[in-house]
Amino acid sequence: MFAQLISDIGSLWEKYGSVYLNGIANTLILATVSTLIGCVIGFFCGILQTIPCGPNENVIKRVLLKIVRIVIRAYVEIFRGTPMILQAVFIFYGLPYFFGVSFKDIWTVSIIVVSVNTGAYMAESVRGGIMSIDQGQFEGAKAIGMNHWQTMLYVILPQTLRNIMPQIGNNYIINVKDTSVMFIIGFSDFFAVHKMVSGAVFKYFPSAFMEMIGYLCLTLLASFLLRKLEKKLAGKPDYELVNTDQLVMTAGTYSYPSEAGSPFDEVSKDYKGEKK
Repeated sequence: MFAQLISDIGSLWEKYGSVYLNGIANTLILATVSTLIGCVIGFFCGILQTIPCGPNENVIKRVLLKIVRIVIRAYVEIFRGTPMILQAVFIFYGLPYFFGVSFKDIWTVSIIVVSVNTGAYMAESVRGGIMSIDQGQFEGAKAIGMNHWQTMLYVILPQTLRNIMPQIGNNYIINVKDTSVMFIIGFSDFFAVHKMVSGAVFKYFPSAFMEMIGYLCLTLLASFLLRKLEKKLAGKPDYELVNTDQLVMTAGTYSYPSEAGSPFDEVSKDYKGEKK
């Protein structure tokens, strides 16, 4: 039976190999582009949710931020609480039904659906990542005259990106698999190719076996590359503090016997002898 399976897979690949490869390429492009756009949406929503607004702030600012946070919360809950396949159906079929707006490009609809879905998950990850940064980072940036957006751009977000990189990788791997639901609106991804081929030659299991191996290879490769990126962002484990003043030793590098006294001791031995 295993030999028969290998034979069926070989015949499928010989006849439809280029079609499978085209489906893999479409899946990777859709997952990559949508994850990047979703990260931008998530970072934007995360920043808006963490804008400081105390009771002494302007009333208009407080009202606007309250409305913005309600809208973001509704967006996050709706897109995290409903299946992506139904979101695709609603956008592709629902918008023409209610507003008469139709989409002729399947790529556009697919990117919109996967991006906004990813953005909903990333919004909460970014918000949590920003809140995990030590409060002293915010206070230090404020002390040197940075406003909220400058603080986020130059101080907080680089640290947040490093902290949530595993979550970004997790969302990307999920998108590689979940783009398979886009077949409901006619998108020709890896899974859609499987349905087309298996329906044409009536070899459902050999085609499904190829799909399983293909998705597994894609996710394993993505995991490997993302781990490499995480190590790159983490930097070297044995680093030295930067010291711009060559006459001052870096903190923690002083080495002298405890009985010799401090190098900052202002009293010389001769002075001590004269004093005695």
